[in-house]
Amino acid sequence: MADSEENNALFPIFILSMIALPLVPYTILKLFRAASKKTKCINCECSDCSRSGKYRKSVFKWITSVSTCGNLTLVLLWVIMAILVYYIKHMNSEIQVFEPFNILGLEPGASDSEIKKAYRRLSIQYHPDKNPDPAAHKYFVESISKAYQALTDPISRENYEKYGHPDGRQGFQMGIALPRFLLNIDGASGGVLLIWIVGVCILLPLVAAVVYLSRSSKYTGNYVKNDTLGAYFHLMKPSLAPSKVMEVFIKAAEFVEIPVRRSDDEPLQKLFMAVRSELNLDLKNIKKEQAKFWKQHPALVKTELLIQAHLTHETANLSPDLERDCMRVLEFAPRLLEELVKAVPLSTRKSEGIAPFFQLPHFNDDIVKKITRKKVSTFQELQEMTIEERAVLFSQVANFSASEVEDVENVLKLIPSLTVEVTCGTEGEEAIQEGDIVTVQTWVTLKRANGLIGALPHAPNYPFHKEENFWCLLADSNSNSVWFSQKISFMDEAAAVTAASTAIEERMEVLGASPKETSSAIREAVEKVKNGCRLAMGKFLAPAEGNYNLTCYLLCDSWIGCDRKSSLKLKVLKRTRAGIRDGQMTDGGLIPEGGIDEEEEIEEEEDIESEYSEDEEDAQDTNKKGRANGRVHDKSGSESSGSDEE
Repeated sequence: MADSEENNALFPIFILSMIALPLVPYTILKLFRAASKKTKCINCECSDCSRSGKYRKSVFKWITSVSTCGNLTLVLLWVIMAILVYYIKHMNSEIQVFEPFNILGLEPGASDSEIKKAYRRLSIQYHPDKNPDPAAHKYFVESISKAYQALTDPISRENYEKYGHPDGRQGFQMGIALPRFLLNIDGASGGVLLIWIVGVCILLPLVAAVVYLSRSSKYTGNYVKNDTLGAYFHLMKPSLAPSKVMEVFIKAAEFVEIPVRRSDDEPLQKLFMAVRSELNLDLKNIKKEQAKFWKQHPALVKTELLIQAHLTHETANLSPDLERDCMRVLEFAPRLLEELVKAVPLSTRKSEGIAPFFQLPHFNDDIVKKITRKKVSTFQELQEMTIEERAVLFSQVANFSASEVEDVENVLKLIPSLTVEVTCGTEGEEAIQEGDIVTVQTWVTLKRANGLIGALPHAPNYPFHKEENFWCLLADSNSNSVWFSQKISFMDEAAAVTAASTAIEERMEVLGASPKETSSAIREAVEKVKNGCRLAMGKFLAPAEGNYNLTCYLLCDSWIGCDRKSSLKLKVLKRTRAGIRDGQMTDGGLIPEGGIDEEEEIEEEEDIESEYSEDEEDAQDTNKKGRANGRVHDKSGSESSGSDEE
């Protein structure tokens, strides 16, 4: 066992190894991703988005984006590693290997007279009688005297020349990578070591795991609380009115945790009067409705007022505390909307009306009224006009300047046009029966007037980074149920290529296709992805027998008026006995829908029983007699006689 000094020297090396093992590969991976990361998209170039400053690459924003908790932790760990490396290097320089020739200032292989001469010279300099310095005394005893004895004693010198040590061959030593204070406790080193091992190797990871699991169990994979999902699915009913969706949205558990201050009462009262018309209150019983509104949970009241303030552009009059709360609400909103869109009943979806006009810059109620009077009643009609026609409309009717017309055109070029192609079927079979695994394949194609595929939407009033997201839902409108759902993004082409290639490869493998056919299908899918398509594939269990009129919904969370839907008819057949499909041909002909009749099964059982009857000996005797009388039995049991004799 090594001494305590060697054990103490091993401890920083152990800590350095434990930090470096995960840190070095993680840093390399992070740098590789940062180096290979391309520009995701091009943001809106209108004047409103430029003035918002969200996409301005300033030094402050660069520092803010880089100085995240993960990056700061990474830098701190590298600083600790650098300190440990410096400490270990300095510590190793202090621990010198015993070299008697170097201590005496001689070359290896010096003679005895040279050794004695060097010893006398160093004795005059470091001997306690000549030099009263305690350090000189220590150096003389521990180094000079030891080196002289090692070189003048024949056995010690022979051992040093053979094994590198005056005492001869050294045995194997082991050290414990623990600090000195844990090993220098008299009579208690074993107990302290046991406590150290139990505490660091068992209790500490266990406590960390318990804390992590207790926190992660409260959230879903989208960092939304499970209580929020429970509330959404409980409150979202098929009979829910569209005007009540906002009331359900604010019931999220994340919003309940927003702090409520007494100082917010007066600003919230003023905000209520400013946005009261947007709160869907019954004007006939306004006093009763207001009292009912304020009786809600204070955090939910604040959340709804802050959301309405953001939607009506009333955030400029908020107090600093309310402004921070509003930023927190807006930060939670995208994740909550992503979960809410999965729970919103299909019956609550309604037409957009004139809402798509307000997503264009410089548009307000007066301008929309003026434009709709000029035979442009829908947003689609505005998009179908030529650039020259729109320029005349905006300049003459809306009184837009040239720069404002250019802003509107830039946003119109960003609005995507989507098409959906959806197919359903079972792998390798033509018909679908009850309980079959049905594969859904949906190709979504996106096109823009400016030729881009991935782009950031026009959102100058949203303070955070916002990307386009689409949801593909295959639903039955009659039962108001969703059979298949998947999120689609056009931002990362490389990830889309990988996902499409994997899905196509798995499908072709199930179909039993050859490698050449699989490679061709993958190349075709990759080409479609590069041309602005995305593949959404999933599976669901076939329902009961019947004809189903399904609808494939494509919902967008960034643009109004971009949602698409397509109809799909699905016919599910009744599963026959033993899983045999209707109309399948066999050696005996077409199998009826009800399968094999019971009478046929009974006849087959009787045939088998007659062939292997218990009267086998009697049959053999009869066979012998028949042969004697000139009768021959064939293998099938039929009888042919050679004569008419019995």
